[in-house]
Amino acid sequence: MVEQTPKIGVRELRLSYGQHEVLHGISFEILRNEIFGIIGPAQSGKTSLLRAINRTLEFTAGARYSGSITVDGEEVGKVRNVYELRRKIGMVAPLPVGLPLTIYDNVAFAPRMGGIRQKGSIDDIVERCLRQAALWDEVKDRLHTLGTRLSGGQQQRLTIARALSHQPEILCLDEFSIAIDPVTTMRIEEVLKELRQQMTIILVTNLVQQARRLADRTMFLFEGDIIELDRSEVIFSNSPAQQKTYDYVNGIFG
Repeated sequence: MVEQTPKIGVRELRLSYGQHEVLHGISFEILRNEIFGIIGPAQSGKTSLLRAINRTLEFTAGARYSGSITVDGEEVGKVRNVYELRRKIGMVAPLPVGLPLTIYDNVAFAPRMGGIRQKGSIDDIVERCLRQAALWDEVKDRLHTLGTRLSGGQQQRLTIARALSHQPEILCLDEFSIAIDPVTTMRIEEVLKELRQQMTIILVTNLVQQARRLADRTMFLFEGDIIELDRSEVIFSNSPAQQKTYDYVNGIFG
């Protein structure tokens, strides 16, 4: 049962790149320990929304937003220690972004930066995170080879393991399965269902069936506006509140 407590609150969020506004004053809440799905065509503002939540949007020149984003009731724009905020919010990008380090050190990097020095503790973290990312069995005998030597799908799973290594309270997955085969994707989906007991998960996906399988609630974002937000069984039923939602999830457009 999902605890009905907001983890993230978004109020009247407008987000622009230069003169181009990509989010048009959207408001919603994400509950604690839920899997929150976000679907919609390309250029709907899904990735920009994630980047606003963890404050990586500020790396882009000309990007700005107005309105309010809160995590645990605290306005993210006013957080003094942005690095602590980003440790709280794990992010997995659509394509793998590996550190030029060994497989082991990719996962151990964040725990070490967090002050963990005992090798046994780090070993446990590395194994746990690689297992959660469905990668351990494939790499356990070559942990000290470069992560960049892995296949694209393996590197993406390494990115997931690295995101889990600092035990985030929120895990943002932006098209995480784009470079992963279907069998491995299903294995990671099972892990995500377990992880929701420990964290809040935001799942951005163009695969509507993936959102249907995983998300407790799903938001349909289209050209910067929320078309519909409801329990996933409603969004993916034959009678969502909006005809545009029905058309999108049934492949009539998008």
